[in-house]
Amino acid sequence: CGSGASLSARGVVVSSPAKGQTIEIDVTEIEVLGQVLGGENGEVGGKLYPMAKKQHSLEFLREIAHLRPRSKVFSSALRVRHAMSFAVHSFFNERGFVYVHTPLITAADCEGAGEQFVVTTMLPEHGKVSDIPKTSTGLIDFTKDFFSRRCCLTVSGQLNVETHACALSDVYTFGPTFRAENSHTSRHLAEFWMIEPEVAFFDIND
Repeated sequence: CGSGASLSARGVVVSSPAKGQTIEIDVTEIEVLGQVLGGENGEVGGKLYPMAKKQHSLEFLREIAHLRPRSKVFSSALRVRHAMSFAVHSFFNERGFVYVHTPLITAADCEGAGEQFVVTTMLPEHGKVSDIPKTSTGLIDFTKDFFSRRCCLTVSGQLNVETHACALSDVYTFGPTFRAENSHTSRHLAEFWMIEPEVAFFDIND
């Protein structure tokens, strides 16, 4: 059925004598749900299937985004991330916090220290620089943009969640934030998820 095919297998999970695995399935019935037509002449086979039975680099997996969740590194990361996200929400929910969804697009620069990604409709795919509206002083005229002002992807939901703490007391935000700092390292991410709790009337001991 070819490498990467979709199968339905029925059987009994048993201890495995094979090296590198603790269990296996003693199969009694198998059904091919979807073949992989990856042969040279269009026949069943995995020769032309993008993912071989080996470990691939992250750079290569980025080129096949629709298949990369099938790799061990991405499927493992997604499962760990799911467990961590669930634990975060459980932690705050058990303590009476309210989860607040803060805006991803905002005109506020919460921290004021980093570069932001600008969100605009004034740069169409086949547009020209000369078509961008300008003011009489030659600056970009954001009043002609979708939001009628300069807006960016959020660097933090803190400003929004602070106002909610004044009404709801114990709140938190947990969502994506974006930084446009031109530093391509593992410590400077363009997108990451951030947990930000805010509680009214807390002191340093709390």
